[in-house]
Amino acid sequence: MPSVFTRIMEGELPARFVWSDEVCVAFLSINPLRPGHTLVVPRLEVEDWLDLDRETASHVIMVAQWIGKAIHEVWHPTKVGLMIAGLEVPHTHLHVSPIDRARDLEFAHADPNPSPDDLDRSAEAIRRALAGLGFEQVSSG
Repeated sequence: MPSVFTRIMEGELPARFVWSDEVCVAFLSINPLRPGHTLVVPRLEVEDWLDLDRETASHVIMVAQWIGKAIHEVWHPTKVGLMIAGLEVPHTHLHVSPIDRARDLEFAHADPNPSPDDLDRSAEAIRRALAGLGFEQVSSG
């Protein structure tokens, strides 16, 4: 059975995409830790990031870094956090989120019901920042 992330990539479930290439996609979390919280997900359905092949792992980390630069440009946080937890969905994914303190990475503080308009604005802001950084892999939505 495909993971929820595979179903999102296949268009069965909606998402606010900000990045798409042949190796991975990135879309906003539906329960954001902070505005701009983005998931970077390899297209290859691998449950544990430790099992990713070297090329995929390297590419996913690189895309997370680019997404992080866009997030930093938009929200100007103290740092951009990167977390690989993998407990909630059995498909490798990287959480990239603006942070100002360690508690900003705690899922207990995630927004369980974010405004769709706020999510749309966040996605568009990240897309604009990525385009401004010269990336062509920006997803149109």
